[in-house]
Amino acid sequence: MSITKSQLKLITSLSQKKYRQKHQLFIAEGTKVVNELLESSLELEILFATENFETTVRKDKITFISETDLKKISSLKTPNKVLGIFKIPEQNKIIDTGLIIALDAINDPGNLGTIIRLCDWFGVKQLVCSNDTVDCYNQKVVQASMGSLTRISITYLDIETYVKNTSLPSFIADMDGENVYKISLPKEGVLIMGNEANGVSSKIKKVVSNTLSIPRFGENKVTESLNVATATAILLSEFNR
Repeated sequence: MSITKSQLKLITSLSQKKYRQKHQLFIAEGTKVVNELLESSLELEILFATENFETTVRKDKITFISETDLKKISSLKTPNKVLGIFKIPEQNKIIDTGLIIALDAINDPGNLGTIIRLCDWFGVKQLVCSNDTVDCYNQKVVQASMGSLTRISITYLDIETYVKNTSLPSFIADMDGENVYKISLPKEGVLIMGNEANGVSSKIKKVVSNTLSIPRFGENKVTESLNVATATAILLSEFNR
């Protein structure tokens, strides 16, 4: 069976955030990512797969296509058997418990996807994103998260308003903050990670007094900063130590 023109139009449109929001749908590709999503609570809209993709998905939810057609709709250099369209779930309300990661204007899809995986690894259940952070249903984010997207509650909101109202202590990751290896960290709190180029915005800095830094140990000490996902991994490790 081949892909219809309307299906092709829909798949192409979902590469853009405004159409993902309009249709409340997103794309996932590859056997690992798609199988993780199929085993989650997410609702499948339709699956496009080659004949050698093994699945128990209902027949009315799957369309078997040729590898040539899969290449036409895939964003991957090497398409891998399957592309799925899933429904975007409703946002959950934030619950002030445990350790929460807040992201301020993270632009790179790879960074967001990696941070979602880190949250999954370190047991962080909730991720808060500023409204100008890259969409978590961007295809590159979905691929980079490698299925962890299904296990983390992700909410988009105004970070400044959120930290003003939360009952949890908030911490900013900042180059000029306190040495994270020399202070005692709580089990619960909000860790705010900033934009790749500019760090946490000044308006958020004004409402959060706790700052954390990761010291440089290199002899030359000329490296300007750490990648935001790398810094998140180090700080999450310290919060869990």
